[in-house]
Amino acid sequence: MRRLYCDPDWIQTNDLLLRRQLLYSAELPDQNSLIISGLAKVIFFSLHPKSICFMDVKIDDSWKDLLATEFKQPYFDRIVQHLKTEKTQGKTIYPAGPHIFNAFNTTPVDRVKVVIIGQDPYHGPGQAHGLCFSVQKGVPAPPSLVNIFKELREDIGMDIPAHGDLTHWAQQGVFLLNASLTVRAAEPMSHAKIGWAQFTDAVIQALANKREKLVFLLWGKFAQEKARLIDESKHHILRAAHPSPLSAHNGFFGCRHFSKTNQYLISQCIEPIDWSLQ
Repeated sequence: MRRLYCDPDWIQTNDLLLRRQLLYSAELPDQNSLIISGLAKVIFFSLHPKSICFMDVKIDDSWKDLLATEFKQPYFDRIVQHLKTEKTQGKTIYPAGPHIFNAFNTTPVDRVKVVIIGQDPYHGPGQAHGLCFSVQKGVPAPPSLVNIFKELREDIGMDIPAHGDLTHWAQQGVFLLNASLTVRAAEPMSHAKIGWAQFTDAVIQALANKREKLVFLLWGKFAQEKARLIDESKHHILRAAHPSPLSAHNGFFGCRHFSKTNQYLISQCIEPIDWSLQ
């Protein structure tokens, strides 16, 4: 059995025929039963007609264990095939493959303290990197993130940072989850109905069932609908309007969620979050 790594942008093999077969699975005989992934998967491929193959999602081990059942579901395979199809059609998908599960890889299950739920990745070049509301360094902060920084300044006196990369939060235990993990370039919500919502609902519910004393920041109606997945007797939920310029003045500004989060964590003998960004 040969172990090969398959990524939408690069197949790690010098065998040109095998590379073509990996990229165009329809050309493979059925008996080879090769599963191809558009999401940075590990591929186990055997030429034996009775071989069994499977996908292994490149994600932090703690999340892999927690979500093992979801990765085996037909809907998840449909997500993979949808992304693969769009890639072969020349569509640009954000974030890049290695960043799709960035929130999971940066914040393992046992390190989560706070959960912030976004809706859709940013759909402009260089913006999305797998953490909701966050953008990569060197990219201007979008309006919602600017409003988050304004509230942080009013709430805890934090200076407005020079960048919008929230990795520092994620590394401390702020799980920055978008409901959809991918999007087509320049087409907001374009992947909202391909199966990601089912997956991320399962993520929220599995995390809420396994852990306790987490803070869930639910901003806007969309995020607040996820409260049905969370046992409020085990966790602390804070609700406010979405930080978008269209709604921030309807309850996001003045919500003081950042100081309230730390007050709750301290009350539970949990180290608070350092919200500052250097």
